[in-house]
Amino acid sequence: MYLHIGNDIVVNMNHIVGIFDMDNTTVSRLGREFLPKAQNDGIIINATEDLPKSYVLTKHGKEARVYISSVSSQVLSKRLKTAKITIANE
Repeated sequence: MYLHIGNDIVVNMNHIVGIFDMDNTTVSRLGREFLPKAQNDGIIINATEDLPKSYVLTKHGKEARVYISSVSSQVLSKRLKTAKITIANE
C-alpha cells in the first residue's frame, strides 16, 4: 500500500520510518541539523512547491529518503492510519 504525500508523489507505507512536523522538529538542535545534512547527502525529494509543513523519512534497505511535503503531518498520519485499518479489515 502507498501513501500519497502530495504533488503526485506516493511512498510505500512499509518503508516509512516517520512523519515529522516541520515546525516542531526544527526547534531542537538535532532537528535543525538533520535537514541540512540530508540535503548535503542528496537524499531530499521535494514533494511540494508550496510552504513545507512536514517531511517523511523512508528507508528501503540501506537507502534513505526524506520527502518534503506541503501536507501537514497530522493529515499524513491520519491517511496512514486509515490505510492500515483498511488493510487489516480486508
